[in-house]
Amino acid sequence: MAVEMYSREESKFLKVGLYISLILLVLLAYFVSNHKKVELDNGKYYSVTARFNRTDGLLVGDWVRMAGMNVGKVVDAKLDDHFKAILTMEIKDGINIPDDSSASIVSGGLVGSKYIEIEPGGSEDMIAPGGEFAYTQDAMVIEELLDRIVSIGKANREQLVEDAAKCKAQSNEKNSSKQN
Repeated sequence: MAVEMYSREESKFLKVGLYISLILLVLLAYFVSNHKKVELDNGKYYSVTARFNRTDGLLVGDWVRMAGMNVGKVVDAKLDDHFKAILTMEIKDGINIPDDSSASIVSGGLVGSKYIEIEPGGSEDMIAPGGEFAYTQDAMVIEELLDRIVSIGKANREQLVEDAAKCKAQSNEKNSSKQN
């Protein structure tokens, strides 16, 4: 009977592999248990819709939030005849949304997932089941935002260079007039 021995390096790699496998198993169990918790929410919901020009990064199944709390989910997305995105959301019963509220597509951080944030209005009338948001704000595309910032920076830099050139020219004129 031969006993197989591992070198120190092989033992280290084996231990690291086992630890990584254990961590992946724990993460998998965590995500599966959280997914089941979300799916087990069998409360009653009502549907509302919102139209957006663009929904970049928002997916069916993403959250609908109000005041930082999850109040529903996006359950359908389709295009209308004018190529606007119509999102259908299911909102938990008991959460009444004023009819002058707005729905905005926001991001959970610089590279975070997107969700719909509802900003409640002040109206006494509520959006009825099957109703639609009158006010919406499209998703902000990070690339477009960065392009705007860069173009503003370039314009400011060009203005500074132009101002510096004018200032230098005026200074040269004053120096030449003093010498004469």
